[in-house]
Amino acid sequence: MGIASGLARPAARGYKTGSRRYGSGLLPMDDALVRAALDLSGRPFLVWNVDLPTPKIGTFDTELVREFFQALSTHGGITLHVDMLHGLNSHHIADAAFKAVARALRDALEVDPRRADAIPSTKGAL
Repeated sequence: MGIASGLARPAARGYKTGSRRYGSGLLPMDDALVRAALDLSGRPFLVWNVDLPTPKIGTFDTELVREFFQALSTHGGITLHVDMLHGLNSHHIADAAFKAVARALRDALEVDPRRADAIPSTKGAL
């Protein structure tokens, strides 16, 4: 799912022109607080500072959460930082991570009305 989501992102919209390019999200979910920041730079890199305290959420392997974000970053050309600021419950932490990244992506993909026809780069290319 991470690979498909990453590959679909650039194809879904002409993100290189008019987008804000950068986005961030801070998401509280009960005991968990997760921050995500990203750059649609075309240069994939994942910084993952999240500790899921249990190996499973029900029957779901928690190692797959990081794997999803690694695939999203790699195949979407996204520099992505995900940091858990607080958290005790693996389900709340994982849920907060997905939602924080979703909010950051929404911000980054949003059209900047001040630069709707410009590529969001000082170099003029991404």
